[in-house]
Amino acid sequence: MKASVLSFRAAGAFLVAGLIWGLVMAISQDFSTMPAHAHLNLLGWISLFLFGLYYRLHPWLEGSRGTRVQVWIWIIGTIIMAIGITLVQTGHTLGEPIAAIGSITVLLDALLFGWLVFQGERNQS
Repeated sequence: MKASVLSFRAAGAFLVAGLIWGLVMAISQDFSTMPAHAHLNLLGWISLFLFGLYYRLHPWLEGSRGTRVQVWIWIIGTIIMAIGITLVQTGHTLGEPIAAIGSITVLLDALLFGWLVFQGERNQS
C-alpha cells in the first residue's frame, strides 16, 4: 500500500474516532479528556492527512518502504500518546510514562519525516 493511501485511511479512522469521542464528551458533559481528544484530532486526523497529501504530491517518496514505516510509527505513537494523556487526565499516574513514550515516538517520527522530505527533495534536484 502506498504511504498516501495508508495516511488517508488512518486519517479517516482517526477523524471518526475523534468525532465520536467529542460527541460522547458533549453528551456526558465530561470534558476531562479534552487534551487527549485534541491530540488525537491534531496528530491522527490532521497530521496524517497532511502526510498523505505530501506523499501523494511526491510520488518518488510515497512508494518507498521508509515512508510506509514513517506513517505506521506515527499511527502507533498517536494511539499511545492519546491513551497516556487520557489516563493522566483521569487521574491515573500510569499514564505519564505512556504519554511520554507516545510523545517521544511521535517526535522521533517527525524527525524521520523531515529526513525523508530532505532526502527526497535532494534526490529530485
